[in-house]
Parts: sequence; structure tokens; C-alpha cells
Amino acid sequence: MLTKLARILPNRRIACHVSVSAFLAISALPAMAKVADNEAVLAAPVGFEECKLQLQEKAIAAGVSAKTAQDVMTGVKHIDRVIELDRRQPEFTTTFADYLNRRVNDDRVSKGRVLIKEHSELLARVTEETGVPAPYLVAFWGLETNFGSYFGKMSVPDSLTTLACDARRSSFFTTQLIAALRIIDEGAIPVEQMEGSWAGAMGHVQFMPTVFLEHAVDADGDGRRDLWNSLPDAMMSAGKFLQSMNWDGDYRWGREVLLPQNFDYSLADGRRLALSKWGELGITDAFGKSLATEDITAALIVPAGHRGPAFLAFHNFKVIMGWNRSEFYAIAVGHLADRIAGAGMLQNPPPEDTPALSRDTVLALQAALNERGYDAGKPDGITGPATRSAIRKYQHAEGLIADGFPGQELLDRLGVSI
Repeated sequence: MLTKLARILPNRRIACHVSVSAFLAISALPAMAKVADNEAVLAAPVGFEECKLQLQEKAIAAGVSAKTAQDVMTGVKHIDRVIELDRRQPEFTTTFADYLNRRVNDDRVSKGRVLIKEHSELLARVTEETGVPAPYLVAFWGLETNFGSYFGKMSVPDSLTTLACDARRSSFFTTQLIAALRIIDEGAIPVEQMEGSWAGAMGHVQFMPTVFLEHAVDADGDGRRDLWNSLPDAMMSAGKFLQSMNWDGDYRWGREVLLPQNFDYSLADGRRLALSKWGELGITDAFGKSLATEDITAALIVPAGHRGPAFLAFHNFKVIMGWNRSEFYAIAVGHLADRIAGAGMLQNPPPEDTPALSRDTVLALQAALNERGYDAGKPDGITGPATRSAIRKYQHAEGLIADGFPGQELLDRLGVSI
């Protein structure tokens, strides 16, 4: 039986991988008005002012004070850049290697290890109350804002109104905007200081407004829930949010594993099997040792196909995805937490020569699969479960390794260009 510590802390290895974090610098054209984060504001689209008034009325009907709703909405501006960013989120347009290497690197690991010691008392308190170990709390903090160094500079009301008045996800962002107005109404943050990401995520741990309302707490006792200026509030709020999604403090997020030759990759379809069953199928830990026989289930994930690393994901992996629905993100959080806790780089790092697929390429891939009788669902430009299932079926029929991964050979066979 593993000890609780062994379940949380991975085998220690010396870290030697180096990569560089990069942030996108955005410049507005000289003729355009400048707003926060150098984002350009063009003429608002037709109907934007009417949409603002409708949103103001909805907010008041939902309980936001008329003064707050009117004061905030009167000054809201449309930001075209927000719409552009909404159409190309990195979880769907970058390779796993690029995604992971940009987010889990030696600089971030080193900083995380310093901060986990510097804030040991606070983090221990959060762990005691929520069950979430400190390495995970620091990993979320590192991925979301690079440990509080960059919260985003966009006006949250501006961003959310822009998205609420856009047809693609209007209902979702209307709800977020009303929640943001309620946060302003309660006195948590003045409107002029409510800055965040292009999608409205805020503070040290980038909570969306609805998550803030439900899970943010006043951990420092100053009477306000302040996720921008209070690290105790931010860390405890993160822990409470993860706890609400049933974080299991006894086990890790998952672990890197090795697969045997001629492995049946159709098993990497989201099914959950007992750890002992995966062991019977020839899977070992990343160092070739037998898996533990704990009474837990796990799903097999191969984010870069058969050439890349493989992971067995436990219950906490699903919890992490409750924070962000990207598998890439969940693996990055888990791997960064492992590294901060003392582990080294992956034993089988992801290949860096896999193609980065645009939404247009994925749309073409989905159409090509559908045309050949492999149901990828309605083309949407996102490589989701239906698309991966269709890829696996096509690969199997063509005598390829059926890993469900859209690699170059698959694209070539289907006549899809990048």
C-alpha cells in the first residue's frame, strides 16, 4: 500500500530540461484609440449600444443595483481583439510539445519551489482546510498568472460585454457579465481596477466571475474577497473551488507510464479501468517498474499520439479539467506540480515535429473523415472525442497505429493540407 506522501510526490529525478516562456505582445495601429493592454477599439459594431442597454436591463433584473449597472455599462467599450482571441484559443491550435514546454519549464519550476517555501504557512493552512496539496495550488497559480506577475490588462466589463454581444457564446458571457457586475456591487473591486484576461478571468488564479461569486472567500479577514491583491484570499479560494469538485487529497493527478509494443491504442478512448487491469495489459510506470495495485481507476491519455508520452489519469485529472476543459492544461498542471514537488522532466518528452493544426485544417480533416464514412460529427474545428474516434477507426482500417492522433501521415492520406 502506498503511503499518502508517495501517492502525492513522484519519484525524484534531476531536472535538466530548459525552455523559455513567451508572452504575446500586442500593438495597436496608430490611428486606433488605445485601451488597456494596448488593445485597439474600432467603431463598435451595429447594434452594440442597443445590446449594452439590454444587458444593463438584464443585470438590474438579476439583482444588480441600478446605479452599478448604469455606471459600468455606460462606459463599456467594444474590443475587436477579444473576438479575434476567442476564435483561436491556444488549447486548440498548438501542439502538445509547444503547449507543455511553454508552460512547464525550469524557470517556472524553480520559482514554484521558492514560492512553496516562502508561503509554506499559508499553503499548509489551505491544504489542511481543503485537502489540496501545496504543489498543485502553486502549479495552478503558475499556469494562470505566472505566480501573480500577469493578471491581464483588459477591462473585464469591456471584454465580457464584447463577448456577450457576440452570437457565438452570448448566453454564457451574459451570465459572466452579470456576475462581474454583482462583484463590483458587493465592493470586492472598483470597476476601474477590475482587469483580467480577454475572456474575463480575474486575479491570481484567474477565476471567471461566476466561479468568484460561488467559491471566492475572504481568507485574510479584511471583509473583502480580493483575488487581485490578497494571496491568502486567492489560494484559499482556489483550494475551496477544487474541494467543491471533490479533490481527492490521497492521490496524485496521474502519472507518466510506458506502453508495451503493439499496444491497442483504442483503449485510450476515455474508458476508466482498474490500475491492476492496466498493469495486466503490460503498462508500467515511466521507469519500467510495475504499477501499484491500489483500488483506483484511471484513463489512458496519449496527447501526442503513439510517438509521445502516455499518462494514466486518476480522479484528480477530472477535477483539474473542471477548472479548464483542456487535456493539455490538465497535464501541464499535474506535471508542473510534480516538478515543483521534486520530479524531473518527462521520461518520454513529446515530439516537437508534429504539425500544429489550425481550426480550418481540423474542419477539413473532419469533412474528409465524414466523406469516407467515418463519423467525426458536425465539423467544428475542434479535435474532440468524436473526431478522435473517427480517426482511430480510419487508422485501423488503413493498417496504421490507431492512436486517434491527427499526425502528418494521416493528413497526407486524407489529402488534408496544413
